[in-house]
Amino acid sequence: MPGKVADFLRPTDLEVAERAALDQGVTVRRGQGYTLRITAVPAVHRQLLTRCQPLDGGQGVPAVPAQRKARREYENRVSALVPTRA
Repeated sequence: MPGKVADFLRPTDLEVAERAALDQGVTVRRGQGYTLRITAVPAVHRQLLTRCQPLDGGQGVPAVPAQRKARREYENRVSALVPTRA
C-alpha cells in the first residue's frame, strides 16, 4: 500500500480487521516516500480501497495528483490479487 494511501486511512474510522492490518504493517522506505506492507485477505484490501475513494477527487473535494496516483497504484495491486481458496 502506498504511503499516501496509508496516511489517508490512518485517521479514518476503520473496522477491526482493517485497523489491525494497518497497525501491523511494515514500513519500507522507497525514494522520498514509503510503502506500507500489510498482510491481509483480499477482502480487507478491497474494503480499504473502497474507503480511499475520496483521493480521486469529486464531490467538491479537489484531487491531489500524487494521492490520485497512489490510490490508482493500490487499486492495480489489489485487482491483481487472486482470492485464496480453501
